[in-house]
Amino acid sequence: MHFASEELAARRKAAAGELAGRGLDGLLMFRQESMYYLTGYDTFGYVFFQCLYMDADGEDLTLLTRTPDVRQAEHTSVVEDIRVWFDAEGADPAVDLREVLEEHGCRGKRLGIETDAYGLTGYNLKRVETALDGFCELVEASDLVSRLRVIKSPAEIAYVREAARLADLGLDRAVEVAAPGVFEGDILAALQGAIFEGGGDFPANEVIIGSGPRALLFRSAAGMRRMDPVDQLSLEWAGSYRHYHAAMMRTLVVGEASDYQRHLFSAVREALEEMTEALAPGRPVGEVDDAHRRVLDAAGLEEHRFAACGYSLGTTFSPNWMDWPMLFSGNHVLAKPRMVFFLHCVVADSGRGVAMSLGRTCLVTGAGREVLSARPLEFIVV
Repeated sequence: MHFASEELAARRKAAAGELAGRGLDGLLMFRQESMYYLTGYDTFGYVFFQCLYMDADGEDLTLLTRTPDVRQAEHTSVVEDIRVWFDAEGADPAVDLREVLEEHGCRGKRLGIETDAYGLTGYNLKRVETALDGFCELVEASDLVSRLRVIKSPAEIAYVREAARLADLGLDRAVEVAAPGVFEGDILAALQGAIFEGGGDFPANEVIIGSGPRALLFRSAAGMRRMDPVDQLSLEWAGSYRHYHAAMMRTLVVGEASDYQRHLFSAVREALEEMTEALAPGRPVGEVDDAHRRVLDAAGLEEHRFAACGYSLGTTFSPNWMDWPMLFSGNHVLAKPRMVFFLHCVVADSGRGVAMSLGRTCLVTGAGREVLSARPLEFIVV
């Protein structure tokens, strides 16, 4: 396990307090992030049916999972009561879950449930609702643990800092390798290899890499190309350490820079600097996007910018590293010390086929914010 048992116990105590405040008698966890945060349990087996039950005191835990994840739970978590549902024709793990809850005296009780979970498909949710219909009351509670996770402990912040160090190493290696005529796969191997060699982990989603017209795609897509003599390369990646993420974003100019690329970089850098200044304790996180919009719109780039400019980061699992809350204009969630955010500024001019982007991870402090990347915001030509 990557945290002391005392810290995990304190997290469960805080979650129990939230359950009490909502009048809930227990929690059905389907979010892998919640399971990891409260018990240390680490797996990708959540893509199948899997549920962790926690009682109102935060100490009685039962995990219902598949056979391949039993040893996973034994090795990585504090969960001792592990039940197995078996793959078979007509198997219904939701019925197995009801039997577990019957043992825990949950009949007629109010249980929180995490429905906003990649492991709980619509198909499985229907099975759960059918199995528990008339047995207990299910109350939406997807946000309960997520709102606790957004404020990081000192131990978590240490992992985020290590992730940021690894992200910087990834950028260094990518810049070393990138050049006209280089295959994108070689750049990706260098970037991700630096993170692995530094002791990091797989990120929660694929590294985004694209040159030429694909430099305007800020999602991963299959297939890689060799860069032209004059080209552009967009990269979005994250250092990941013990599942804690520190993301970064850069668009590199390949071979020769145009005046328009320099203009876009100037606007994007100014916007990111203003966004960073707007991230401060006690201020709504939506003000970060207000700064993003103000600078880019004043530069005549409104139609080329995104509608949001970042999100919280922490311990997340596939399929993405984005966490709650999102940075969009009008979001009234207040920034608090020990929150971690990825701030990104992207311009994608489809008419001219030109992209420019910058992004970095920041830690909210008592006095303002700390940029966790040591690398400067510079115009990179390779």
